[in-house]
Order: sequence, then structure tokens, then C-alpha cells
Amino acid sequence: MARSFAGAGTALVTPFTRSGSLDEAALRRLVRRQVEARIDVLVPCGTTGESVTMSGDEQKRVVAVTVEEAGGRVPVLAGAGSNDTRTAVERAKAMADVGADGILSVAPYYNKPTPEGFHRHFAAVADAVTVPVVVYNVPGRTGSNIDVKTQLRLASHPNITAVKEASGSLTQVMEILRDRPEGFEVLSGDDAFTVAFMALGGEGVISVAANQVPGPVRDLVAACARGDYVEARRIHYRLLRLMTLNFVESNPIPVKASLAMMGLCEESFRLPMCPPTEATREALRGALKELGLLS
Repeated sequence: MARSFAGAGTALVTPFTRSGSLDEAALRRLVRRQVEARIDVLVPCGTTGESVTMSGDEQKRVVAVTVEEAGGRVPVLAGAGSNDTRTAVERAKAMADVGADGILSVAPYYNKPTPEGFHRHFAAVADAVTVPVVVYNVPGRTGSNIDVKTQLRLASHPNITAVKEASGSLTQVMEILRDRPEGFEVLSGDDAFTVAFMALGGEGVISVAANQVPGPVRDLVAACARGDYVEARRIHYRLLRLMTLNFVESNPIPVKASLAMMGLCEESFRLPMCPPTEATREALRGALKELGLLS
């Protein structure tokens, strides 16, 4: 049976020092905090992790540290995508070599493949590794949507076990959920849609907000999984302001600024990411205070 990536997953930020180098000590602290909060899945080197501004060696180091700190207690789903299939294959192999339990492979961006191109791209990645592959559909970032027919075709590949769906279309999500093969997991790529996804039959979320509030996000997903939607809605609406603010500027700007306010990492970005506006900073500070994360 393929490894599951169901539940509450955290799309980890990558902490940098003030000089812009990888802050390994802060990364270890962040991962330990997630493990202690009993998060279900760790997802380094995704969009939230600023992976596109990191070298291949840096990406491997981030995943290796995450695997080491997780210590087998939490599965590590490593981001390893590219808009060049050969590069995506090599990155996937590299992440598997350093101990990742699965590969999160984003849809090729900028070059806008056809449905057949998407299928060949992801099949090449899945054929190249023995760990399971999770397809990541995020058209707001990539410029093209992996349609339902193509996702279902990919779901028939024995090594493609899930999709992180961030198309923003609940109709598309419902069609995938209705027609997917048994065992194929559908994960929300948007915190604010988690309750809706799981009510419709989805298995969880890969969350940005879990960087700030791993315990509450885990509790929200657990409530959905046991069918307690009264409790799930209570948590959802408590966190909704933070979920929304995390995307008021390009992710991961707000979430990394929040973690810096909380003393968990430096507010250090690699261009073209840059610090938030003062208005965003003040709104985040208010949301964090509401949740008891700042005094």
C-alpha cells in the first residue's frame, strides 16, 4: 500500500540569515516545533519555501535536515518541481536519495504544456523514483491548469498517489473526487478551502498557516476527518483572518514576516521576494495577537 500524505501538512518556510544564506539552526527549530505539534506531514522546498531561489545543493540540504529532525516520526514530502522535465526528474531523484518519503511535483510553469505534455512530464518523474509522487496543480502560479481528465489519467499511474489541488475551482475538485480511483488522495492547496475539501471527501491540506499555528490546523483537519464539522467550523473561522492575511501579499512574504515577529526566524527573503508593507505587517501583528501568538 502506498504511503499516505493525508491529514495536516505544513508547507515549510525556508529560513535565511540576514546575509541571505540558509539558516540551518532556525530550520531545525521550525521542524522540531512542527513535530512537537504532531503535524501529519512536512513539506519542505515548495512555493512557501522559496525553492526557486535556492540552488540544488541548498534544496537537498533543506530536505536532508527536515528528514533528520523528523526522525521517522513525520513523513517528508519534498518539493522537487521544474518546468524542464529533465531537471524535475533529477531533482526528484536527489530528494529521494536524501530520504524524502515522497515528491511534490509542481505543474510546469511558464511554458504552458498541453494535457499530453502534462501527462508525459509527470509520468517521467513518477517513473524515475520509487517514492510516491504528488502532483501539484496551482494555476495561479504556473499559468496553466491541469484539467480533470488529465488529473484522472495521471491518477492511474501506480506511483502518482495524490494531488495537491489549488485551482480554486470546487467544481474541478468535486469532479476529481467523484471519479478518482480508489486510494488516490486529494489534498487542499488552500487553507481557506480545507473544510470544504474534506466535507466533499478530500483527505487533508498542505497548509501555509500551519507554519504559524500547526496545532490548530492539525485539530481542524482531525475534526473534519471524524466528521465533527461544528468543531471544524469553529476552528476555521477562528483562523480565517490569518489564512487570508497569509495571501494579502505574495506567499511566503506574510507568513515569514509573522514567524519573524514570533521570534522563530529572521525576516530575510531572497529577491524577488521582499519584506511586506507596513500595513500588512500591522494587520499580521493584530491577527497574531488575536490568536495569542504575540503579547
